[in-house]
Amino acid sequence: MSEDQPSAPSRTTAKGSSDSRRPARVVVRDLMQADYRYDLTEPMGRNFADEFAPDLAPKEMLELGVFGGRYMSDCRDEFPRSWFTNAKLCHGRHDASLNFFGVNASQPLAVWRAKGWIHPDDPRGWFQWYCRYWMGRRHEDDDRQIGRWRAIRRHVSQLKSHCPTGALDCRPRQRQALLHWAYDSREI
Repeated sequence: MSEDQPSAPSRTTAKGSSDSRRPARVVVRDLMQADYRYDLTEPMGRNFADEFAPDLAPKEMLELGVFGGRYMSDCRDEFPRSWFTNAKLCHGRHDASLNFFGVNASQPLAVWRAKGWIHPDDPRGWFQWYCRYWMGRRHEDDDRQIGRWRAIRRHVSQLKSHCPTGALDCRPRQRQALLHWAYDSREI
């Protein structure tokens, strides 16, 4: 298994299929899901919906520092080991100093649940959906999540209107929030 492959999925053969292989199946066992299963039907990091073009891969986001380091601390087995080599993670409480811009730009998961933004298959929210999408899972919630990602783009326009190019100290919370949605606000 290469370091770019998750440690959890297994590949099984399917009777009657043209290449006698089924997509890799991932079995999730972490603090929020026990025995949730999904198939990887697309190559990792490829074949995205036409209207979905994130600037950053999950690995890059984790290395830059997102979600106060708290997001992926108990689910490493689901994703490639290489994603965690330089990731800024903590096992304790959310630590905004681990975020690229050093500020808190997150709402508690309880807020996301109350607003109905959480699909039961992705109990951690958008970033969990994105990581699984990047891995190759395609899901009934893809259109909704991609629509939410597109809606965040309005913050890119706001930064461009109110901040000089490259002024990373201008609107750091808004820049950090964009990083949480795979927009590279360092380039704005």
